Amino acid sequence: MTAVTGNSEQKTEILPPSNTIDSTKLGINFTPKGSYTSIKQTIAADRSYFATQLQQNKQKAIDSAAAYVYDKLLNEIVPHWYGTPWDFNGHTNTPNDGEIACGYFVSTTLKHMGFRLNRYKMAQQAGLNEALTLQAKNDLKIYRNISQEQLKKNINEVYKDGIYFVGLSNHVGYVLIKHSELYFLHASYCDDKVVIEKAATSPCFQSDIYVFAEISTNKNLLQKWIQQTTIPVQQ
Repeated sequence: MTAVTGNSEQKTEILPPSNTIDSTKLGINFTPKGSYTSIKQTIAADRSYFATQLQQNKQKAIDSAAAYVYDKLLNEIVPHWYGTPWDFNGHTNTPNDGEIACGYFVSTTLKHMGFRLNRYKMAQQAGLNEALTLQAKNDLKIYRNISQEQLKKNINEVYKDGIYFVGLSNHVGYVLIKHSELYFLHASYCDDKVVIEKAATSPCFQSDIYVFAEISTNKNLLQKWIQQTTIPVQQ
């Protein structure tokens, strides 16, 4: 299950307006570039640099890793997954080869980014437990029965630009905050594929609960990434 409340994803035939986002204006990459295998190998090699830097200047290393993880996950890993077919039971390990469920999209891309976690166990948890896998409970942001306008306002008061995990009442994905706008990156059961779209107008983003965990701005998580610390899945 990937739901915060344990509800199953419900498939609808509403098409999200993902084609209304201008990647150039937004300043991020939507198109897969290079070999996916090579990207993962490069990330693994680059991580040793941050490990050395961590011993010399911890704060500088984590700040540098934050920018690196943000860029590599958003602009190199995830673009290879856009268009990958969604299926409730999908768990492919290869972008655009097989199908992927929303929880597996998140856990698989994080694993390929180099976070040491069990992608199967994480994807099978409720959204709250997925969030708790990434960040301590006291640091999560949870909003209930809130309008999109108020959610956007609240989020921008507590978070800066970056990539965040979000667990909904029956779905999970990433939220990108860019210039105070919220974008939803997810394996969409509304569009039957992995997409990026404006969160406020995404039919899959409508929920009575939103659980946010930091990723690219999460110092503890970034240090685990640098040091290759195993991240236990909360169950």
